[in-house]
Amino acid sequence: MKYLIGRISVMLLALLLALTPATVFASSGSFLGPLSKNSILSSTVPANGDINPYGMAVVQHTSGALVKGDILISNFNASSNLQGTGTTIVKVSPGGSLKLFAKLDAAKLPGTCPGGVGLTTALVVLQSGWVIVGSLPTTDGTSATAQAGCLIVLDNMGKAVETISGPMINGPWDMTAVEKNDSAVLFVTNVLNGTVAASPHRVNQGNVVRITLSLKEKHAPRVKSMTVIASGLGEKTDPAALVIGPTGVGLGDNGTLYIADTLENRVAAVPNALSRDTSAGTGKTIFSGMPLNSPLGLIIAPTGDILVVNGGDGNLVELSRGGKLVTVKKVDRTGAGAGTLFGLALSRDEKGVYYVNDGDNTINFLH
Repeated sequence: MKYLIGRISVMLLALLLALTPATVFASSGSFLGPLSKNSILSSTVPANGDINPYGMAVVQHTSGALVKGDILISNFNASSNLQGTGTTIVKVSPGGSLKLFAKLDAAKLPGTCPGGVGLTTALVVLQSGWVIVGSLPTTDGTSATAQAGCLIVLDNMGKAVETISGPMINGPWDMTAVEKNDSAVLFVTNVLNGTVAASPHRVNQGNVVRITLSLKEKHAPRVKSMTVIASGLGEKTDPAALVIGPTGVGLGDNGTLYIADTLENRVAAVPNALSRDTSAGTGKTIFSGMPLNSPLGLIIAPTGDILVVNGGDGNLVELSRGGKLVTVKKVDRTGAGAGTLFGLALSRDEKGVYYVNDGDNTINFLH
């Protein structure tokens, strides 16, 4: 009887998540619970027609062409809609004004980037004005031509000044950063370790690399060290998504890095992420299963809770860092549900959430 009741409860939860357009439930203290307005802020399509918005980063300090409060967005597809061919980063003001921040030319990059340019969800803007974006490029939009790519460093005017590449950068898919004084630390997920060679089969070689950067005024960041802090994560090629593997990462104030493990449909935790010198393997599972549904973008709320967007159903999920389900909201406005959500970011005042929607190439604001 207990087994039957458990199955009925799970079925009812799945039905509620599928049918309810707003908040399914919210505990007291929920960050997402009070947010009721969900509106389109702007298109993300620049003049060259790039589409499929992926990465997001909010500018905290005005510097050069970066204006405090603006949101940077990277595009994964060119106007041809081939994945891994997008070359632009746009910026959108809180009022909805769209401008081009950078258009990258693979032939003019200031360093090595195997395969060229295909901008991913890996996008951060440092307080010092440096913008860093991941590239996982293809030539024809298929995983068969996907190459390792790199991280591209841009100055505050959108000019590429440096690339970060090598054996430990292999399909940078998402990224978060923390900055202190004269250094910054990047946490980068990689999804091409053995993936193309094994296609279409799954391999457990996805990882997270911690990159420590030295920051000096008027000098581009320099890599001080690279350390694999998580490994053995599932990844595989996919015709619709190009590749599926570990995606969003967020650093909690407890020093734990949280990972959206897309294939395993879970959120994993890596303790002591800033200081550890060995891999934590696949990390500790803090939550798995529904209402997670192919989790992609991940950020940390001001409350310390973990916010994750689902690639499988257009929902935004809030979890406590202790592993309890807090809130579920259906945020996709296109009606497509699956395949529409990817990147997300806190608004600068931390009172709302920006998210991109691939279904109609827009940036949206939940507040």
